[in-house]
Amino acid sequence: MPLVKAKRYLEDVMAHKQAIPFRRFCGGVGRTAQAKNRHSNGQGRWPAKSAKFILDLLKNAESNAEVKGLDVDALYISHIQVNQAQKQRRRTYRAHGRINPYMSSPCHIELTLSEKEEPVKKEPETQLATSKSKKSQASS
Repeated sequence: MPLVKAKRYLEDVMAHKQAIPFRRFCGGVGRTAQAKNRHSNGQGRWPAKSAKFILDLLKNAESNAEVKGLDVDALYISHIQVNQAQKQRRRTYRAHGRINPYMSSPCHIELTLSEKEEPVKKEPETQLATSKSKKSQASS
């Protein structure tokens, strides 16, 4: 997806103009008309906190590409992946002297931007002189 299009999409999500479809982890997610036309059964949400975080990452990556001298208008997201990070453990105190875990679920985000490369145009083939057989050479 081109970088400009991705940034516009995330800004629309934060403004509740486009919903992000929830396809796999969609138990209890309400339905909305904005998610119907995006290969979904209509379940979607507007995760503003996540969208803001990814948008900040995209802006940071764009700045890094600009410093490296890449063409910012030709950038596209070639790879993005989210992995689970190690959970951070805290505790919450309950009634009757009990303690329950209070875990946070951080993640690692891999993001790769690449420049669109124009394909190398094939050089027009020059017609090579076809070799004539001895028989055709003798007749001419």
